[in-house]
Amino acid sequence: MEFKNKIIQTIGHPNSLTLFRVAAVPLLIVLMLSQSRWSSFSATLVFSVAAITDYFDGYLARRFKLVSSLGKIMDPLADKLLVSSAFIMMIPHGRIPAWMVCVIIGRELAVTGLRNIISERGEDVSASKLGKWKTGCQIAAIIPLLLHYTYFGIDFHAVGYVLVWIALAITIWSGADYFVRFRNLLAY
Repeated sequence: MEFKNKIIQTIGHPNSLTLFRVAAVPLLIVLMLSQSRWSSFSATLVFSVAAITDYFDGYLARRFKLVSSLGKIMDPLADKLLVSSAFIMMIPHGRIPAWMVCVIIGRELAVTGLRNIISERGEDVSASKLGKWKTGCQIAAIIPLLLHYTYFGIDFHAVGYVLVWIALAITIWSGADYFVRFRNLLAY
């Protein structure tokens, strides 16, 4: 119990980490208004730190039994807000095609709606392993796309572009998986 309290005092309640992710979004947006190397690097740093909190808030909530109703609602919402904002802000800079962003965000909205139906029926709405892979792949694609410029001889935009195609495939696959697994809840 004492260790749990020290962790909470040091890092904060898992919900604080989730809310940090939400609070990082306006800063990310402001940094993405410019295309400079500095703003791209800073946006990457902000996004990366915010994305890392997704792992820690979930880990802490499960490990120390701090799962809350607020966390169950806000955690996936914070993820979608962070990821969607990053993708949207890269469109005007030509870092990602708008149609890809539409497919990714469309999947998020469709699955969120499905998860609401699942929740109303009293079923488990926890993210599937495929859904977690989807989020990880999206984050892995966003980081080099935000970084964008060549550093240490590595063309981060090219790396990010390859990763976003992989993320897109897994995004579509995981969305289809949700609808196939819960198709019986949609029939009426």
